[in-house]
Amino acid sequence: MSEKLKIAVIGGGSSYTPELIEGIILNHAQLPVSEIWLVDIPAGQHKLEIVGSLAKRMVEKSGLPMTVHLTMNRREALEGAVFVSTQMRVGLLEARIWDETIPLKYGVIGQETTGPGGMMKALRTIPVLLDICKDMEELCPEAWLLNFTNPAGMVTEAINKYSKIKSIGLCNSPTGVYKWLSALFEVPVERIYAEFVGLNHLNWVTKVSVDGDSKLEKLFDLKEGYSAKNVPQSEWNADFIHGLGAIPSYYLKYFYLTQEMLQDQMASSKKEGTRAEVVKRLEDELFELYKDPNLAEKPKQLEKRGGTYYSEAAVNLMKSLYNDSRDIQTLNVANGHTLDFLPHDACIEVNCVVTKQGPIPLPVSYVPVSVKGLIHAVKTYEQLAIEAAVHGDRSLALQALGHHPLVPSVNIADRMLKEMLEQNKAFLPQFAEA
Repeated sequence: MSEKLKIAVIGGGSSYTPELIEGIILNHAQLPVSEIWLVDIPAGQHKLEIVGSLAKRMVEKSGLPMTVHLTMNRREALEGAVFVSTQMRVGLLEARIWDETIPLKYGVIGQETTGPGGMMKALRTIPVLLDICKDMEELCPEAWLLNFTNPAGMVTEAINKYSKIKSIGLCNSPTGVYKWLSALFEVPVERIYAEFVGLNHLNWVTKVSVDGDSKLEKLFDLKEGYSAKNVPQSEWNADFIHGLGAIPSYYLKYFYLTQEMLQDQMASSKKEGTRAEVVKRLEDELFELYKDPNLAEKPKQLEKRGGTYYSEAAVNLMKSLYNDSRDIQTLNVANGHTLDFLPHDACIEVNCVVTKQGPIPLPVSYVPVSVKGLIHAVKTYEQLAIEAAVHGDRSLALQALGHHPLVPSVNIADRMLKEMLEQNKAFLPQFAEA
């Protein structure tokens, strides 16, 4: 690795940035970062300056030999970077509000990464990420792109297919599962092993052991299970979970408890607004805190955001790639031969051994027969949506939406797509060109 360890953060003005800075500071002995470049677009400059000033205060307080740079010049940030982390939101939170509200008008789940809202986020995001990859191919061709930008699996698959850059997709959800299990069994995370199978935001835990002893059966009777701030809590059906023989990710409530989740979304949308509107208020509060010139650490309030623990996942991955640690992490990588019912180039979310050359997916010991169809159906939607995003093809976008398990009718898909494309047209130049 390069002696000068430079990290570029695309979307540096994000409210999550202080968590990333904290992780880099805490792990500096194993990951000796010398430069952090926070880059954003003009629309995010105000936030970048606020969060960037806090980042500088945090680094100054740490006393470490590390500098923080703020820039609107992406190329300047990328040049010579060893790691590039992406945490951006094309269209900002306003676009997320559209993703969550428009589907609800049609009686369909409105969520930023799952279903129609997730597809719109992919259509806006994939071309921008591929453009960033073109710059990386020129300015830092050996850098690792660590992608947190949702929908992380689809974005990573598009990058792997349409660019030469080495990219790994990350999600905070597996880290959250380990934290939950650690608290539940009252043991350190290091003593726990969980096997994950599936796609990003569509995975199942098929094995849980503490010191080698299986604990999966004990989890089947926990009605609530693990959830997160951005997904409403609903009870699982105990008989169903026992029969499944695996613990579904909380995002699977949208598929297994569709009506309950839709009703919950409708009710909370009327009461307090969509999750995006709640997050917007929370972000306003966070940035008011960040402005405090005496604040030089990550505030506790940041944990109310749905993406808490993400920096832990990011820094652990950087650290393992840098040091050739060969530890096991749950990552979004190309399928290869791991799941024999999916294409080789499909991006999946599974446990991997992390080496200096990149992650190596571990063989999966068990895939419940009953989940293969759902994984395949959602992957079909994802691959159609990726092609629609790259080529600006409305016909492919309709095929993707019409085949999504959460969309009840092709006619609804057609009307919903028309409205969503119109609402998002400022961020979808590829469709205008096509």
